[in-house]
Amino acid sequence: MPFSSYLGSRRPTTSVFSHTLPTTNPKHHHHHQARPKPRFRRLHLRDLILSLSLLLSLLLLFLFLFHFPLSPSPSPSSPRASRLLRLRPRFRRSNTVTALPSAGEREGAVVDVTTKELYERIEFRDEDGGAVEYKGDEWDAERLKIFVVPHSHNDPGWKRTVEEYYEQQSRHILDTIVETLEKDARRKFIWEEMSYLQRWWKDASESKKESFKNLVSNGQLEIVGGGWVMNDEANSHYYAIIEQMTEGNLWLNETIGFIPRNAWAIDPFGYSPTMAYLLRRMGFENMLIQRTHYELKKELARHKNLEFIWRQSWDFEETTDIFVHMMPFYSYDIPHTCGPEPAVCCQFDFARMRGFMYEFCPWRKNPVETNQGNVQERAELLLDQYRKKSTLYRTNTLLVPLGDDFRYVSVDEAEAQFRNYQMLFDYINSNPGLNAEAKFGTLDDYFHALREEADRVNYSRPGEVGSGEIEGFPSLSGDFFTYADRQQDYWSGYYVSRPFFKAVDRVLEHTLRATEMLMALVFGHCHRVQCEKLTTSFAYKLAAARRNLALFQHHDGVTGTAKDHVVQDYGSRMHTSLQDLQIFMSKTIEVLLGIRTEKSEHNPSQFEPEQARSKYDAQPVHKRISVHAGTARSVVIFNPLEQTSHDVVMVIVDSPDVAVLDSNWTCIKSQVSPELQHTRGNIFTGKHRLHFRATIAAMGLETYYITNGFAGCETAEPAKLKLFSKSDSLSCPSPYSCSKDETDVVEIKNLHQILSFDVKSGLLQKVSKDGSQWFVGEEIGMYSSAGSGAYLFKPTGDASSIIQSSGDMVVTIGCLMQEVFSYPKTRWEETPVSYSTRVYCGVSSIQELLVEKEYHVELLGPNFDDKELIVRYKTDIDNKRIFYSDLNGLQMSRRETYDKIPVQGNYYPMPSLAFMQGLDGCRFSVHSRQSLGVASLKNGWLEIMLDRRLVRDDGRGLGQGVMDNRPMNVLFHILLESNISAASNPITNPFPLNPSLLSHRVGANLNYPLHLFVAKKAQQLTTTPSSRSFSPLAASLPCDLHIVSFKVPRPLKFSQQSPDEPRFVLVFQRRGWDFSYCRRGGSRCSRFAADSVNLFHIFKDLQVSHARATSLNLLHKDVELLGYSDQPGEAAQEGHLLISPMEILAYKLDFRPYQLQQPGLGVS
Repeated sequence: MPFSSYLGSRRPTTSVFSHTLPTTNPKHHHHHQARPKPRFRRLHLRDLILSLSLLLSLLLLFLFLFHFPLSPSPSPSSPRASRLLRLRPRFRRSNTVTALPSAGEREGAVVDVTTKELYERIEFRDEDGGAVEYKGDEWDAERLKIFVVPHSHNDPGWKRTVEEYYEQQSRHILDTIVETLEKDARRKFIWEEMSYLQRWWKDASESKKESFKNLVSNGQLEIVGGGWVMNDEANSHYYAIIEQMTEGNLWLNETIGFIPRNAWAIDPFGYSPTMAYLLRRMGFENMLIQRTHYELKKELARHKNLEFIWRQSWDFEETTDIFVHMMPFYSYDIPHTCGPEPAVCCQFDFARMRGFMYEFCPWRKNPVETNQGNVQERAELLLDQYRKKSTLYRTNTLLVPLGDDFRYVSVDEAEAQFRNYQMLFDYINSNPGLNAEAKFGTLDDYFHALREEADRVNYSRPGEVGSGEIEGFPSLSGDFFTYADRQQDYWSGYYVSRPFFKAVDRVLEHTLRATEMLMALVFGHCHRVQCEKLTTSFAYKLAAARRNLALFQHHDGVTGTAKDHVVQDYGSRMHTSLQDLQIFMSKTIEVLLGIRTEKSEHNPSQFEPEQARSKYDAQPVHKRISVHAGTARSVVIFNPLEQTSHDVVMVIVDSPDVAVLDSNWTCIKSQVSPELQHTRGNIFTGKHRLHFRATIAAMGLETYYITNGFAGCETAEPAKLKLFSKSDSLSCPSPYSCSKDETDVVEIKNLHQILSFDVKSGLLQKVSKDGSQWFVGEEIGMYSSAGSGAYLFKPTGDASSIIQSSGDMVVTIGCLMQEVFSYPKTRWEETPVSYSTRVYCGVSSIQELLVEKEYHVELLGPNFDDKELIVRYKTDIDNKRIFYSDLNGLQMSRRETYDKIPVQGNYYPMPSLAFMQGLDGCRFSVHSRQSLGVASLKNGWLEIMLDRRLVRDDGRGLGQGVMDNRPMNVLFHILLESNISAASNPITNPFPLNPSLLSHRVGANLNYPLHLFVAKKAQQLTTTPSSRSFSPLAASLPCDLHIVSFKVPRPLKFSQQSPDEPRFVLVFQRRGWDFSYCRRGGSRCSRFAADSVNLFHIFKDLQVSHARATSLNLLHKDVELLGYSDQPGEAAQEGHLLISPMEILAYKLDFRPYQLQQPGLGVS
């Protein structure tokens, strides 16, 4: 995304941070092998003494054991011995050893810098960063090595769609790269986005493809990152990040034979340690970032800490370390990358010379052609900027990106840059007195030279923890949110912009995951020709779905920061893929249930999804199930989770006179209640909600029947209704019994909790749970925000409550579900929000332990221009304005509200979870099914933004506001927990706290919901059908072990692959959880530590073979290079799953049926 359009308002200056934004640099050598970790060659004296003492102690221990043996050693085959043999010895510094945590405290990473400490230290006064100076003798001993890295940032959608950008710019840029690099071997370039490269590859001639490959192989052209896109890091879920990186990396390796190891992220609006972790586990060694808070950049630069080792907050063994280069200035364009003075740097953007399409320099000093007459003056002026920039870093190896958005679009433009810079380089390099060497390079060139220098020169500071990954640099943990680029402009608005499509993104994500599972199960169980045709014929649509999900992870996609027609393009792509996936799922369930035996893969399925969308920007609608007397309609439910589900599910029926049977034709309890809608004066739709309890095996299928007139079965129990309306606009729907109360408070309850509501507003007031009282005051409010835009949140004052008394309210009391629905009164005739609160009863599952909140939001029309809608939960928890929000669904981050930062700077991303905890251990958690923004602005408050409608552009290049709001539902699951043992003190503990095991389960159920499919035709009750169920796992997995993905990466090649080559992928995550809360995650829950898992025995009817651990992008066989503290590769040979808490681990493996028992699953 370009920002050079803003340069005209900035004054020329020599300040370090008078301009702050992104720059980049990369390169890859094929002629040298992957570097092993540097040895610790320079030990501090105390470390040496400690090491000698340790050796002496070990010698004495050995002598003691030699003379006094204690007990026989365990045999190599024993579990204890094999476990010890798998541990990789690691060098540990004495100052990285931490004491064991006290009760409830977490052990965490020991590092030199945390972003929390930076926030506490910085005063955020928005002052000038000061001048950059140097003496001149800094490079006498080690000359300055300058790597100028040409690049072109190509957004896969922003102001134009991805296809428009490709046709008008990106295809020409790739053509230019090939043509200009071939002319001179000294020229280099880097490329990041595989979405454009794959598109270009389809159109390119064979000679161009061969030239491209040659440029990559000889090191002139490096692919950096290699993901399908450069993904956002605030809103994207880690599943989607892995998917988009894997999709790009696999295509790159299969097509060009290249595996990237340097990541380049110059444009995401803030950075998450989750990305650093995933890259490390994908085999990346180095990464570059740009958009971090300008005050943090100044603070890091003052101490020469802009290059650091990023370590995960939970990692006390240095297994997640990855080297990071942070760019120092305002932007990644040329005026803000050569040095601290943009007025000077702009003079060396030779594409701004007359005759090109780019604007002149706003500082009124434009670039001129370099020639023999001016080369000395120009080279020395440029070198002065390089020297100044280098003083912000520790080494004498300097990275200088040379590019901008969609640059190098023509050969003339590229030649202007390469020609002029080469002349400048030649002058610098031919004058030894300058103590500098400048040349074009790639990111790999830079990192290779830097590591080589760090091996020779000790840049470590006294007492610095550092890292075993590379010496001489500080270690850092934490995240880089919320980003601000200037003048306290905080980019927290994009956490919420276009929330409708943020929700669609998650629906596509969990639907893709479920489809991949079902496809893998079909491949594993069914070896009929028809099954293979079914799966392979869908391969192209599956690839499109993967790529459409990957495309939306772009940092102007899921962020909601693109033009309206581009958002429509993203939405249409996702909608098409959702339809394709659901159709395929409906066919796979027939195969796995033994229904689809002799049919062609082109035959339509007997089933259709229970929910469907009419178009890309419409809410999903439940299918209305019609069941006539004497008939039944089957409903098949797929459970995508690793544990058996015991949940209450809901379908819509057109008549309340129905009953529910399970797959054994046994009657089960059900409840019927009227369907409600967000329509003033017409809340009841005339249809009915049918709730029933369903039990579905882990990753299994179960069939239920909705019947009418089945003898011996009671019909669904009608709920009782309470109606509250001052206008008497609510009439009792048939056939329900209704009452009208005059009370001020109404309650709904189950065995575990009682919820109290204010009748006047319909808002929650308090919760009584297991004998404890929780004050939970709910408030709906709005910010007025004339300065906000797609990126920025700039409110004017505090949010004001919008709910008035005397709205309409319906209370539903049933045997399985109780609900309070409110259509509130506001000052607008058409209220922008209605809300429901539900509790579930009689299910003995985690559903009974949570509170379900659903907000229907319609921020439509000019009444809501420049308004931002929020919900606040005002509790009596004494959290001191400290709370925790998740990072990409993988880990938590500790957040603290600072008075020295404005409201917008105290807002943080909430992809799926936020919670706050009091000193007494009471915890209030809110799980979300979509990414939003969250804050805790006052003690005990948790505030979440739901939607925003903004008229104005916020000056960050988009050129429009956000006015394309859609009606949508926002769903939360709220959990109130009390600790069962000593809980961590959130005030004194600097580390993030983990969710409880129960909280993890609640989040999984919300984000990976059951998938329901309804038979298109009813069947007669005269014949009882055979039981239809499918249960692939031998048993439920431990509740802290999550299957991230179970898939066949390349279904088209399934039958072509070698029998010894694994064709399936199984990815696990072991959740880290807080042991001071309920340790069984509700009921029926085992834990990984107490329940060993063997890969060979997970599936009950499938024989596992050729299991081996691999990297998360599926490209590396040697997993020891990925940093895992255990050695999962060796363990996989025996089937043992070795995985530490918080880790994600991928396996390649193959499956075959033990025996062919089920009809339709045999070999033809």
